[in-house]
Amino acid sequence: MARAVWNGTVLAESDQFELVEGNVYFPPSAIHSEYFKESSTHTTCSWKGVASYYTLSVNGQENPDAAWYYPEPKDAAKNIQGYIAFWKGVKVEK
Repeated sequence: MARAVWNGTVLAESDQFELVEGNVYFPPSAIHSEYFKESSTHTTCSWKGVASYYTLSVNGQENPDAAWYYPEPKDAAKNIQGYIAFWKGVKVEK
């Protein structure tokens, strides 16, 4: 079971996930969507494609762009299409 926690709140948990470059990618069904707000931030990975971001909002605090996903990844990363990964202080246990 993998779990992502920030600000004392479980953001995602699942026994099914993908591990890529040391990051745990959770399936969309594993996240607690009430804590996620779309961000306008985008970055590009040479082999995965264009990433989109979420700002986390928990107990009145925000963590901008602390979660990311690839809505339309390149072929090499199709296994993580739509899956969400975390950084910026989010603790991921597996």
